[in-house]
Amino acid sequence: MLHLPPLLCLGRTRRVVIVGAFAACCAVLPLDVQAQAIAGAVTRREDASPLEGATVSVAGTSLAATTGATGRFILRGVPAGRQRVRIIRIGFAPIEQPIDVDPRATAMLSITMDDLAVSIADLTVTAVSRAPERLVEAPGAIARLDPVAARDLSITGQPALALATLPGVDVVQTDMQDFNLSARGFNTVFNRRVLVLLDGRDLAINFLGSQEWLGLSATLEDMARVEFVRGPSAALYGANAFSGVLNMVTPTARETPGSRLSVAAGELGTSRIDLRHAGLFGGDRWGYRLSAGTNRSEAWSRSRTNLGDLQREYAGAVDTTALAIRHPFPGYELRALNGQATTGAPGLPSAAVGNADPVTGTYGSGRVDYYASSGAVFTAEAGTAVARNATLLGSGARFQITESQRPWARLAWATDDYHLMAWYSGRTGTDQHNLAAGTESIDRSHTVHVEGQFNRKFSGDRGRLVAGASWRRASVNTEGTLVAPEFDDRTDHYAAVFAQLDHNVLPHLKLVAAARIDESNLFATQFSPKAAAVLSLAPRQSLRLTYGRAFETPNTLDFFVSLPVGPPADFSGIEGALRASPLGPTLGTVPSGTLFTTSAAVPLLALGNPDLDVERVSSYELGYKGEFGPAFITVDAFYSLMDGFVTDILPGVNPQYAPWTAPESVASGSRATVEAAVRDILTQAGQGLAATALTRLPDGRTAIVLSIGNAGKATIRGVEFGAALSLNRHVKVDANFSVLRFNLDASSFIPGDVVKPNAPEHKGNVTLALRDVLGLDATFNARFTSAFDWSAGTFSGPVPSTTTINATASYPVTPQIRITAVASNLFDQQRYQNFGGAVIGRRVMAGVNARF
Repeated sequence: MLHLPPLLCLGRTRRVVIVGAFAACCAVLPLDVQAQAIAGAVTRREDASPLEGATVSVAGTSLAATTGATGRFILRGVPAGRQRVRIIRIGFAPIEQPIDVDPRATAMLSITMDDLAVSIADLTVTAVSRAPERLVEAPGAIARLDPVAARDLSITGQPALALATLPGVDVVQTDMQDFNLSARGFNTVFNRRVLVLLDGRDLAINFLGSQEWLGLSATLEDMARVEFVRGPSAALYGANAFSGVLNMVTPTARETPGSRLSVAAGELGTSRIDLRHAGLFGGDRWGYRLSAGTNRSEAWSRSRTNLGDLQREYAGAVDTTALAIRHPFPGYELRALNGQATTGAPGLPSAAVGNADPVTGTYGSGRVDYYASSGAVFTAEAGTAVARNATLLGSGARFQITESQRPWARLAWATDDYHLMAWYSGRTGTDQHNLAAGTESIDRSHTVHVEGQFNRKFSGDRGRLVAGASWRRASVNTEGTLVAPEFDDRTDHYAAVFAQLDHNVLPHLKLVAAARIDESNLFATQFSPKAAAVLSLAPRQSLRLTYGRAFETPNTLDFFVSLPVGPPADFSGIEGALRASPLGPTLGTVPSGTLFTTSAAVPLLALGNPDLDVERVSSYELGYKGEFGPAFITVDAFYSLMDGFVTDILPGVNPQYAPWTAPESVASGSRATVEAAVRDILTQAGQGLAATALTRLPDGRTAIVLSIGNAGKATIRGVEFGAALSLNRHVKVDANFSVLRFNLDASSFIPGDVVKPNAPEHKGNVTLALRDVLGLDATFNARFTSAFDWSAGTFSGPVPSTTTINATASYPVTPQIRITAVASNLFDQQRYQNFGGAVIGRRVMAGVNARF
């Protein structure tokens, strides 16, 4: 059931922040409500057909509209008098035309556009500098997602799939709706190194620092712009913009008038419905947009409750006869997936029977925009998403989220010179299961974030200053199920100031300097600088040199986790062997069954480390962008130094948990002998991990403890190559290829800490895009990755190479109705993409998209 929480349901601090921001914005809303308008249609000169997706704007204002399937548009609230209207669409020559606007009537305008080879270099991007600039002049490695490809892939409900075609981007799919988005190696499970933003709102889960893609309250088709920045970006974005930033921006309500209904279905019992409606009111000074959707699909994940289940699951993806595939300790999971049950006794390995419940998601949102006569836009929006039965891969176990609720709200006031924003994001997960240990966890968390940014040009537009500040308050409460009680129900704060200065010191040379200072109660103050030089070799060619530094914070799980990662170990046999040995008399003062506190049930725990430091990276980049007629080429080479890796969950990495000691009742002269005997027995029994991890907790109880530390230095170097060739306005070919190499300083790592880049050394894409060929849009993509090793906690093993073919096709049956088909992994190549994840196969879908 959809539920949009009113402000009164929020906590007092959140109400103060959000209502205060709302009042501040409303205080500056002008009262001018004139409603002059410009209306018309945009067509292609070649055949007089309507042009969808053309942007029509009024020079000197923020008034803009996008043409729909009929090519028509309307701009309301236009100032009376002489105005200049600009019309832009990729693949067509831009037009600027004067028009006289009469306050008593709607001005009519008919535009005919000529075909023109796409100029990628002149596209505007905003994510690198947090301000608009030509793509070719941006001081960073950046790629934009093709809006046609985004539109067609939207029916899958898997936005991360579309990003896999971009240069240098790693998209690892763990299950139907669990994706790991990264770039430039050293990927991890939860602490994912790419900051993901939707309209400036951080989509990460507070507790894990990762994205919950099923909880996204928007579709790809509803994005005005999707940009991916590769490389350290903390100088403007702060924590966790370690390897890049994904910036997704939705249009205002005025830019998406009318209604859209999308219905899709396909393999694996997939079904999806999305609905959007937008309109104007209040003399066209106000706009609104309502969105809702639901989706359902079977999962790729399988229950692993029996010995050998993982090996059998992977048998179709890798040669398990040549490589032993072992499930982490104890070799099976205690809990089956929702909808299934085990056939044996509780706690013992047995087969799972029944059908797993499908993965489902539901979302709804509402948005209101106010368009001031000055060109400023005020936005108030809120929504929620509900995800069910998603399976996530952790560093020590798999987790199934029976249900999570993700309410959110955002207020913003935007002009060309400054932007103010406040947002709230919450999460409630009350039925989350650790499949390995069979335990249940709770997550009640929320974030309140306030941010302001100022942009100003100077020196005759040769210079630009971008500056801002932010404050964030993040709360987590697991009710003792995931976080130790002394650290639970906590609130942490973050504050930052940032600035970037650009200046064209010479006609063809731009220098860039940026820096950010981040402060938090969880880590020491961080300073993140960036410097760049961009040399314009020609109007559509540039060479850049960039240096940047970034940091990644451990997530709450790393700092404060406290949970079992498997069933208790039975050490009563070890105690019995010791009592029957010559050491028996020394244990006479120890009551039977208590040598290990409760010898028959020694807990296996994962415990956090509150003293963790941040991970750091310093990167040097040399990049080239160039357009040569119909061809656009990018080359980005980088060399990065990383240190302070957050280790896997390991024994012996946290000094708080020293090696196990014998009970104090054992004679002091015999304790060391007893302790050594216990380690020897465990080692000889093949339980070396338990031998190292056996410890005593601060309260004196015996436990097998895995914890976390900081250690290690590494260097990464790589090259990312991308090329786009527009043969004509109908045919385009894209290709990209990336090479990644790394070196580890072995002496800087903790013994037993297996650190891998968790990314292929070679990967690439070749994409053929057909646009408007007899009305048909089609895309064919071949993606390949080389084999690599994956290590994240207890999941460690090889990942096979992949060559995946994907295809989309769409056709407008009428100007208002379009049919679409999508085939992901067309030839059903059975592969898992990270060790421990599910084997991913084919999914074919078809859908109908209607605008009215």
